[in-house]
Formats: sequence, structure tokens, C-alpha cells
Amino acid sequence: MEHHIVGPGRYGATKLWNETVKLFRASMPLRKYRCRFKSYEHCFTAAEAMDWLHELLRCSQNFGPEVTCKQMVQLLKKFLKNHVIEDIKGKCGQEDFEDNGHLYRFPPSSPLKPYPKRCSHPKDIIKFLECNDPPRGTSQENIPVRPVVMNSEMWFKRHSIAIGEVPACHLVPRRQLTEANVEEIWKSMTLSYLQKSLGLHSLEEILDIKLVNSKFIIRNVYGVSKQGVVIPDDKSKELPHWVLSAMKCLVNWPNCSDLKQPMYLGFEKDVFKTIADYYGHLKEPLLTFHLFDAFVSVLGLLQKEEMAMEAFQICCLLLPPENRRKLQLLIRMMARICLNTEMPPLCDGFGARTMVKTFSRSILCSKDEVDLDELLAARLVTFLMDHYQEILKVPSALQTSIEEHVAHLQRVQIKYPGADMDITLSAPSFCHQISPEEFEYQRALLEEVITDAKLSSKEKKKKLKQFQKSYPEVYQERFPTPESGALLFPEKPKPKPQLLMWALKNPFQPFHRTRSFRM
Repeated sequence: MEHHIVGPGRYGATKLWNETVKLFRASMPLRKYRCRFKSYEHCFTAAEAMDWLHELLRCSQNFGPEVTCKQMVQLLKKFLKNHVIEDIKGKCGQEDFEDNGHLYRFPPSSPLKPYPKRCSHPKDIIKFLECNDPPRGTSQENIPVRPVVMNSEMWFKRHSIAIGEVPACHLVPRRQLTEANVEEIWKSMTLSYLQKSLGLHSLEEILDIKLVNSKFIIRNVYGVSKQGVVIPDDKSKELPHWVLSAMKCLVNWPNCSDLKQPMYLGFEKDVFKTIADYYGHLKEPLLTFHLFDAFVSVLGLLQKEEMAMEAFQICCLLLPPENRRKLQLLIRMMARICLNTEMPPLCDGFGARTMVKTFSRSILCSKDEVDLDELLAARLVTFLMDHYQEILKVPSALQTSIEEHVAHLQRVQIKYPGADMDITLSAPSFCHQISPEEFEYQRALLEEVITDAKLSSKEKKKKLKQFQKSYPEVYQERFPTPESGALLFPEKPKPKPQLLMWALKNPFQPFHRTRSFRM
């Protein structure tokens, strides 16, 4: 059975659980065993299940080679508790699985986890704020709108603008953006970038957009130190001083004598345990319960490293500033410890796996217990440690795009006399597709310029050039090649040069010798 990659989307953890169960049941080798003078068909030992599942998940792109044997023991315990497997006597429901020769088998039907039902409601539409948008709290549904009536005067106004007969203009300043307007722009465009990077039709599948705080995004972008670490507004939510000192001690180990702390054998282990205890007793993980599905969705993109890092960058912008700061300091400490060759073992193991095992559930876990929490958290934290310098930076493309959009809304606009129409039109966002009637109207304008016999060739060329700038698509359809446009102005035949009349009247005469008057 082939491995199916679980991509971004709703219920990612549940889909991953069901995929793992189906793959394990379909591929696990079954044999006949004897136990206590009795034969059992289609069974496997606990050790065989351990080895087979471990190798299966290590080769799966949904998990990767970071999966450990201890994680397999925990997963098989959950398989036993959820009746994915049972012992040969039919017992299940308890997490008493051990890596030994005990016999297990698959029940006749393995229950897959059902997908939770959500109340159906209209999807939230991510909309960019435009200058002509009404203030919040007002509705445009009951605002009367006068229909467009193309009378002769209106036709003349639009025709004159299209062919460039109104050179005069004046500047009209845009309305001043309020702080709420700017915050709404940051929120909408950030979520739009996240939706695009994940390739989803709607973010409603993975998070509640109403819970996204635009102030958090702006603070995470601009309220940072020279090292790029967020400085939260609320100092009461800052890391305690003793935790910061402990983290600084391990980051600079063994050159931490300036901290004026007592040094003894095993001192670094006690410092590490102090940090682990603090992060282990947080009320919720650093990536928050609300964003659990969003971060799990990004795990489906790890095969495309650049896309995954971009999605992680945007998701981390949605965190509360104090959570983002704690995450930045923790991940940097973990990476520095793993690269420090002078650091002694801090606990039973050493290296990246020790860091991941210690802090993974402090970084990511679900509010409702999910059976693959540990595996998902371990994979995410491993990826964070490998690419933390890029992931924990502010995405420059997103920041530049938003700043340019805000500057565009605050910029003045050029307005021509006669361009005002006494109607209410919605401002398009970046691109607007015209109707067939509008296209036919533009085409009629072009034909009117072409067939106007009162215009001289010079004036007609000038107006056609202006029309080409205003409506390039219509002009391209009418004149697909430069030669087709040149047919409107055929070259006049050049007159032949006429001979001089005096030359015809006085033809050349032969030379006549005359008598000299000199004697």
C-alpha cells in the first residue's frame, strides 16, 4: 500500500491518524503462533509490531526519519486503547503495551476516527480595504444607486476622456486612514498570503478568523529588537528574570562566569531542568490551541521546503507577542546547545532528540487530546530547529506588499473634469474584469475615431495613440499588427519632378561664331 501524503486542510491530525491506521493494517505481516499449547492464526508479536511500524513511519513522508522507538511504544499503546489492535484473548482499552513477545492481532473491523462536525455558516471572505469602503457599522444594501444612463452628454464626457481631449486635471486627496483601517489591512492581507501559501479555498477549514488579532501581527513585525526578537508591550507577560538568566547561562556555556552563579558538578543539568519545568507548566503551548490546526496543516508542505518555511513565517506572525518571544528565545537556545561541543549531556540523551523530546509538547499540542500529538509536535519542532533563523524572521515580501498597499491608499489621485459620474461604483481590488457591454462601448469609441472624416491625419494619429494607451486590448484586437494600423493612412503618391519651363522655351542652340569688334 502506497503512502498517502496528508496535505494542508481541515482535520489534518484526524486524517493522519486514519491514514496511519489503514497503512499499518494493510502492510503488517501476520503469522501463525503457538502459545500455551494453543495455536493462533493471523497474529504478530509486540516486538514485530514495534519494528514494522517504526520502519513504516520512518519511510513515510508524513513523519520522516526523526521518529523514535519510544514514540512507537506510545503510539502502539494508543492503538491498543482505541481498539486498533487487541491481544489474542480479545482484550483492549488499556495502555499496557510493552516491547516484548506478547501476541496481538487486528480486530475484525478497525474503527477509524470520525471527523468532527462543525456548524455550517458562511465562509469568511478575506477582503482588502479600499479607500471608497464605507466605515464599519454601515451597510450598502439599502443605499439607493442611480442606474447608468448613457445619454448624449455622458457619452461625450466619456468619449472626450478616452481620446484625450481633456488635458486639465486636479489632485484629490484620499481620505485619512484610521488606526483601525491599517490594522484591518494587515490582518486581511496576512491571512490572504497564508491562504495562498497553503493552497486552501478558505482558512475557515483550519482556524477561526475572528480570533486573529491584528495588533499581534503589527507588534510582531515592528516591535522587535536589533536581534529580531519581539519586545511585548505588556511587561508582566515577559519571561521571568531567573528563566532568562538560566537560558543565557546554557547558551554561553561554559563561558558564563560573569553571571555570578555557583558552579558545581551537574550544575548545567539543574539549570536545564529549571527551564524545562517552566515551559512545561505553561497554561497552553507556545503555538496556542487556536492555531494547532494551522501549524499541523503546514506539516503537509514539508516536502516543499521553501513553501513550508513561508507558511511557518506567516503562522508565527499570528501568535501573541509574548508567545512569539518565548518561542524565539527557546528555539535559539535549543539550537545553540545542540551545536555546543563542550556542553555535557543534560539528561539521559544528548543532541537534537533530547531537545525535541523535552520541549515538543510545550510548543505544540491540541486542547483536545489527539493521538498523534507527540509525533506531530516532534516533527514540527525538528523542522523549526533546522530552519529557525528563516522561520522566525518577518516575511519581507508580505511586509513590503502591505506597506505599499497602505501607501497607495494614502496617496492622492488625479481627477479629470468631466470624469465624474453620478453613480456609485465599487472600487475593484487590483484587477477588475469589464462587462461585454463596456467592451462594446470601447470598441464603438475606437470606430468613431477611425471614421471621423473631420479629423486631419495628424489629429487622427494623435487620438488613436491616446486611445491605445487607454484601451490597449481593444486597440490590439482592431489593429493586431502595425501594418494593419498603417492602412488607415495610405501614403500619397509623390509627384514627378517637372522640367523647368524656361528650359523648354529656350532649347540649346548651336554655337555661332561672331565677328570681333576689335579691329
